[in-house]
Amino acid sequence: MQTNVTPGTSPRPEGRVLLNSDMGEGLGLHEFGNDEELMRVIDVANVACGFHAGDPDVMNRTVALAAEHGVAVGSHPGLPDVVGFGRRRMVLSPDEVESIILYQTGALTAFLGKHGLSLNHIKPHGALYGMLAGDEELMQAAAGAALQYGVPFYGLAGTAHEKVCRAMGVEFVPELYVDLNYGPAGELLIQRRPVPTDPAAAAERVSRALAGEPVLAVDGTELDIPFRSICVHSDAPNSTAVASAVRAVLG
Repeated sequence: MQTNVTPGTSPRPEGRVLLNSDMGEGLGLHEFGNDEELMRVIDVANVACGFHAGDPDVMNRTVALAAEHGVAVGSHPGLPDVVGFGRRRMVLSPDEVESIILYQTGALTAFLGKHGLSLNHIKPHGALYGMLAGDEELMQAAAGAALQYGVPFYGLAGTAHEKVCRAMGVEFVPELYVDLNYGPAGELLIQRRPVPTDPAAAAERVSRALAGEPVLAVDGTELDIPFRSICVHSDAPNSTAVASAVRAVLG
């Protein structure tokens, strides 16, 4: 995944910056992530909808937890690949992309209705997120699903996420990641297994970005990354500490 980045000073984000996290990524008795602790810290939960993780009981519990803590909920649809946790790319047609997003988001909305919530947004998971960032035709199908539900799309600025949403009239919410590194072209460097992030380093990245300073890539390249929301993944061992450090900066 690449963003169109240039050296220099990043624009400060306008309005309140929201903290989001990927949630409900368990199956049956097996739970992953620190959902209960994170719900006390975040503003927005991206809830898995069953294809890469998140069976009906997990979805129900996660949405109930979000309702209890006043957290907005968006769908986090992934590829139909439980074994690979949705982090392995697949060859899909635009129609297939639209169908898997509509299907999973529809399942989640049933539980949102049960707990008195409405769908806040759509944010694809893992490899699907990356596929849509680099393929405008596939992204048009995803944006069409967002239009059907009448919600914003969370994604990466400077990619097909943003370009297609702008063209199709879908509200676009660009994200900044604090627990993933960026390559020199602005690409996210995604690892198959989560690793701990230094909370102080996460807080420093957010502080710099909020001040309009560039985000540093792994080789020191200065990146301009527009954002309105910050993502902290829930499945790293110290995700709660990272989210709490970011929350302290955001206030």
